[in-house]
Amino acid sequence: MASDNDEIYERRIECLRPRLQQIIKADEVLPHLQLESGRKEQITQKLNTEGYKSAADLLISVVVEKPHKDGWFRAFVDALSNGGNAHAADYLQLNLPDPEVEAENDYYVQLIQLFSPSLQDMKTEEVSTQCLAQRLLTNADQEKILAEKTNHGNKRGATELLSRIVKCRPGWFSEFREILRVTEHKHLYELIGGSPECKKPKNVAAAEEKPAESCQSEEPMEISGTEGSQNDATDLYSSADLSKSMNNLHLDLSGCPAAEAAGATGGDPKEISLRDYQMEVARPALEGENIIICLPTGSGKTRVAVYITQKHLDSRRAEGKPGKVVVLVNKIPLVEQHFSTEFSSLKLKYKVERVSGDSELKISFANIVERNDIIICTAQILENYLERASSGEDEGVKLSDLTLIIIDECHHTQKGEVYNHIMMRYLKQKHKNKRLIKEQKQPVPLPQILGLTASPGVGGAKTLNKAEEHILRICANLDVTKIMTGSIDKKELRKSILPIEPRKEDPFGCVVKTIMTAIHEHARLFPTCDLGSQNYEQWAVQKEREAAKDGDQTVRVCAEYLRRYNEGLILSNTIRMCDALSFLNKFHEEQIKKKTSQDEQNIEITETERFLFNLFKDKKEELEKLAKDPTYENDSLSKLRTKILQEFSSRQEARGIIFTKTRHSAMSLSQWIEENPKFADIGVKPSYFIGGGDQSDTKPMTAAEQKDVLKRFKTGELNLLIATTVAEEGLDIKACNFVIRYGHVTNEIAMIQSQGRGRAEDSTYTVVDVKNSGVAEKEYVNEYREKMMNKAIQKIKKYDQSVYNKQITEFQIQAIMEERVRQANQKKKAVKDENPSAVKFSCRNCTKYICSGEDIKIIENMHRVNVTPQFRNLFIQRENVSLQERRLDYETNGVIACSGCGQTWGSMMLYRGIELPCLHVKNFVVDINTKKYSNCTRWIDLPVKFPDFDYIEHASLMAQGSDDEDTEWP
Repeated sequence: MASDNDEIYERRIECLRPRLQQIIKADEVLPHLQLESGRKEQITQKLNTEGYKSAADLLISVVVEKPHKDGWFRAFVDALSNGGNAHAADYLQLNLPDPEVEAENDYYVQLIQLFSPSLQDMKTEEVSTQCLAQRLLTNADQEKILAEKTNHGNKRGATELLSRIVKCRPGWFSEFREILRVTEHKHLYELIGGSPECKKPKNVAAAEEKPAESCQSEEPMEISGTEGSQNDATDLYSSADLSKSMNNLHLDLSGCPAAEAAGATGGDPKEISLRDYQMEVARPALEGENIIICLPTGSGKTRVAVYITQKHLDSRRAEGKPGKVVVLVNKIPLVEQHFSTEFSSLKLKYKVERVSGDSELKISFANIVERNDIIICTAQILENYLERASSGEDEGVKLSDLTLIIIDECHHTQKGEVYNHIMMRYLKQKHKNKRLIKEQKQPVPLPQILGLTASPGVGGAKTLNKAEEHILRICANLDVTKIMTGSIDKKELRKSILPIEPRKEDPFGCVVKTIMTAIHEHARLFPTCDLGSQNYEQWAVQKEREAAKDGDQTVRVCAEYLRRYNEGLILSNTIRMCDALSFLNKFHEEQIKKKTSQDEQNIEITETERFLFNLFKDKKEELEKLAKDPTYENDSLSKLRTKILQEFSSRQEARGIIFTKTRHSAMSLSQWIEENPKFADIGVKPSYFIGGGDQSDTKPMTAAEQKDVLKRFKTGELNLLIATTVAEEGLDIKACNFVIRYGHVTNEIAMIQSQGRGRAEDSTYTVVDVKNSGVAEKEYVNEYREKMMNKAIQKIKKYDQSVYNKQITEFQIQAIMEERVRQANQKKKAVKDENPSAVKFSCRNCTKYICSGEDIKIIENMHRVNVTPQFRNLFIQRENVSLQERRLDYETNGVIACSGCGQTWGSMMLYRGIELPCLHVKNFVVDINTKKYSNCTRWIDLPVKFPDFDYIEHASLMAQGSDDEDTEWP
């Protein structure tokens, strides 16, 4: 049985996995590990075919596999230490370098990668011998290096040496550079920052003893906290000095990955060039104005932003002023994308860091802002720390700390969006500054604003004037003086809309509708909208809420089943009948599982539930038979099949994206394509690409999985993505030559974004209609709105600047006043917060009274728990099957459900070593002073302040009862 320590060690390894992949030399670790037969060979094969990182990743996966042997973690750490991987062992033992030292070390690794083509000319044998003497390399390292040199030549040996030395503990760089000097590689020594005026002693040992004054640079870099750091401090250039030395070199950097990532085209890896239209839209920003850059997807908006960032920081530095740039994005994958690609060209001159909800921060965001020049982060991170500063908490961030804010996909700067919350702080301070200036007081400095978008949209406007107003409000929210559009030769897409033909026969759908009709009769429900439509889904949701509120269990359960059957109908019109049936099967299995418990406790099955179980059971065989008959498949799927075959048959190298509405349909379509031999015959290599959030019943994609799919798509390993809307905005997806929107059209912004994915020559854009989706009509509306948007933008650009400024100011003051009203209403609401004793909770399904609000405690202002002994007797606990299927890394030990009816209530959470029942408000009917609410989906919707959970008190009570083995709670 796994111990608690095992779980801690597993989490530690997983948290550190990205770093360990970079620094582990798997071939040196393997001889010191005892693994199952064949595993060492697998890792060695991975190393030979895919390199160090992949081999290290496989090694880590093998090590954390269960079941664990006693002492497995200690054995792994020892194997790392004994196998020349002391740096990795340090991390696992939490002997972590200071963040500054870690950042500097990453910088040096990148520097070595950048100059790798030149460093390959070193005298490999002499350098490796010196490195061995200084313990930068092990005997095994040198054997591998010399073997590569003997078998494949000096350059391969040098490459092997470089790949191994960068995995050393921090401090290796100065020693390696000195080794280059003493082995008479003067040009390489100076290439990576060695000072030509610095007279070094003839051996490395002497160099280490030499005082810092013996070699002075203009701005010596300070490093502290790890072994070897004092040596680094004696002779390192600052980042700026090092960049200067690079700029004076004329190197051939072709083929160097780091140089390519930096956008290097010759001897100056930091130089960024813009096309004429890009320079045109950038010019006002270069002069310090707030602007929106509106360019089509694929036309280089982000490149312009990088250029503006560089010039902004350069000018601030030239004036002797600090510069601080924050790049805001609205999706976590975009953080890594901007960091590793677009803004990577600035890393040699400026400190760049990224932060998102996926980041493992060793220091606070405020410290990251303080220590770096460019910070790429999700907007919510910045908003959280702005709120900290405004509420007087320590380690907050102020707008005055920043000098430039770049807002990606800035059309989201509207009411309710996090971008707007940030800009509302900006606007309030701007108008306060006007008062301060009148009072002859010093105004608070505010950052420059740069917005990026492919389309501001029209906000549902039906007239040109309303479209104009919508765009002006976005301009006002961003406080921009201009909206810039470039003169671009835009490729014309070949567009087409494929309408559906009415199904001649739909026996599968008829059976599902028969089931739904029987449920209508049983519950005496009379819908007025078409079955299988979005309107019907809304009707069913409303009926479920009303029934829960009224305590009508029959209607509530029937409405829930009807909503699922309606979804099954929609799926049968979108994907295969077998996929729709699989969906319905899974739903019924989950409902049946709710009526079983591990301790064989009887859970009541009502007459209605038995009726619903039997109804599906009686029709299941007929549905299975119909689902296997391709004659009755929907026409939309047939149209899609023909279109895919056409695109891949008529092109030498086809690459496309299919946009669909739901995660379930994306995964099912991908499976359908994989299983169809006709697609394989013409070289179709598909994969689905879906979001990473946990809002649906379908397993989300992790950020790593998303990154892997995009990488494989770019390299051509995949050539067809089936994606949800997550792929519409921002993500860098290599030029496609066809885009298909399958049964899903939203607004004109999404249309423009998805059309922008078709960037290759002779690209096509196709809309495939699906029954009851109305996508054909929506697409026509969106095309009209796009034309109206372009007219509105051109009209705004022709405004006299004084007229424009007056309109913007009016909208800003209106927005500030509306915000004040909203905050005043919130304060009033806060005053009216109900006493927890006035709140009652009942099971949403069986209406049984559960507890009072007095029994609810809150943890970290987020989780609501009930730890009373009485509550413990009201629920049963099950395995959290859905989380296991989706492989989500939650610290939850199971689901809690009503012991009477099986209705899910929440989950068991692990908090500081204690299991606690955590309640989800959506599973209850809430009674506040005899008024019932059944539409609460978030705890924040309730006007109730629950007291904080007292961990010490609860843990003490548990400890007092710990002698009794059966005592779980006090």
